[in-house]
Amino acid sequence: MAPIPPESVEELRTSGNQSFRNGQFAEAATLYSRALRMLQEQGSSDPEKESVLYSNRAACHLKDGNCVDCIKDCTSALALVPFSMKPLLRRASAYEALEKYPLAYVDYVTVLQIDDSVTSALEGSSRMTRTLMDSFGPEWRLKLPSIPLVPVSSQKRWECLPLENHKETSKSKSKETTSAKSRVPSAGDVERARALKEEGNELVKKGNHKQAIEKYSESLWFSNLESATYSNRALCHLELKQYQEAVKDCTEALRLDGKNVKAFYRRAQAYKALKDFRSSFADIDSLLQIEPRNGPARKLRQEVNRSLN
Repeated sequence: MAPIPPESVEELRTSGNQSFRNGQFAEAATLYSRALRMLQEQGSSDPEKESVLYSNRAACHLKDGNCVDCIKDCTSALALVPFSMKPLLRRASAYEALEKYPLAYVDYVTVLQIDDSVTSALEGSSRMTRTLMDSFGPEWRLKLPSIPLVPVSSQKRWECLPLENHKETSKSKSKETTSAKSRVPSAGDVERARALKEEGNELVKKGNHKQAIEKYSESLWFSNLESATYSNRALCHLELKQYQEAVKDCTEALRLDGKNVKAFYRRAQAYKALKDFRSSFADIDSLLQIEPRNGPARKLRQEVNRSLN
């Protein structure tokens, strides 16, 4: 008896996922196309479901080397659900394969704004940086299109995509992050990291904290051994009221340099904003043991002490 053909959008998508896992990419693309047509004919307003179908069909095109159609489908997916990581990563890979390096760089860096622990995006942005520097020299950033700023609501979110097992992805991300952090930087990497940190510092002076975060993040990919880069990025997070991120960066800065006064001060500020006054007071106390006459720290201690009392 012949198998019953799938008759609903969900059945078509499930069948497409199975074909994709079996390496039958053309068949999977056909099933996703049928699901898209059915969804659109129904007139159902479900942008997330439609976006996933475009993104999954894009994955099929990418596997088959059809980068042009991959880019089209990823762009359609992102028009429906902006800042979705999977279509951004797939489009970046397709742009890179077509040697459209500035566009690939923008997509990789956009992913890093959403989640800066995605190893494929870290490695991709690193490759694109080297390629663009070799092609255009020190002024390579002038050749870039504008990089979109990802809203906080879209940062570090889990996406419900059918080709992923979230439990396995979580484990994988943990391994990837550990791998990225344990990478030993070369002398060239250290030099690039310093240059990017200086670019970040200049952006901070201009009040452009979002782009400064991007520079510091890129710097930390090349070399994550400088405490000041973390504490500088923490300052940007504080300015943008991203207090949890500021705490994380200061903690990493202090792991590298236990006497980083700015990291203690900024973490104390972040804890105060989070109303964790005891942790804030402890950090100020640690700071004042290093610099007993630090005026801003003394003033902050008085404020925190009032809140504690």
